[in-house]
Amino acid sequence: MLVQIYTVQSVGEARALARLGVDRVGVTVSDIGLPGEIDLATGRAIVTALRGRATSTALTVSTEPATILDFARSLRPDVLHLCGELEALPPNAVAELRDRLLRSIPGLQLMQAVPVTGPAAVEQAVAYAPVADHLLLDSVTDDVQGIGAAGTTHDWSVSAEVVARVDVPVILAGGLSPDNVADAVRAVRPAGVDSLTFTNEAVAGGGFRKDLDAVERFVRAARAADANR
Repeated sequence: MLVQIYTVQSVGEARALARLGVDRVGVTVSDIGLPGEIDLATGRAIVTALRGRATSTALTVSTEPATILDFARSLRPDVLHLCGELEALPPNAVAELRDRLLRSIPGLQLMQAVPVTGPAAVEQAVAYAPVADHLLLDSVTDDVQGIGAAGTTHDWSVSAEVVARVDVPVILAGGLSPDNVADAVRAVRPAGVDSLTFTNEAVAGGGFRKDLDAVERFVRAARAADANR
């Protein structure tokens, strides 16, 4: 069971998550007001610090291929997480982008987010599966740009159908916490699970940091449920 945790904001946090057994550590390098966003220099430092410890994942809400290419080349994460609006970057465009990315960054993996807002998500996932290394099934909110960071669960029966229909690994996201991740694993049977909102703790003056106790409980619950399913 692959465990992915967003969003770290320092090298120290990233290393702490790796020590807790997190497989993929996510960063949000941005300047548009996304939750937990950091600057490029901090992102680069985190990506470097994670090498040999855990896989680095970086999201972008951009749908402009040139902007995405520049972003990936500047940051050089292990996994590039596309979570912009699907209509603006359809599967054929993602395929072309992937080819260009791999020419610049051999070995880079691509994770495509799919919004689970209803049954249409199944066919969307099927369409994107051939052009991605992983799919991430997530909830959406009008409060945050792109797909994700909603802090709410979605219809897991739709996600389970996606898992049954596609040949690439599926990571389940959207409102997962230490308290519900085991149920999610049993219901959806994904290759991995992702958490942002419910592995955070608020800090004085606004913002958040990772709640390491919550992360540890999340990892433990996800892996136990996977082992017993």
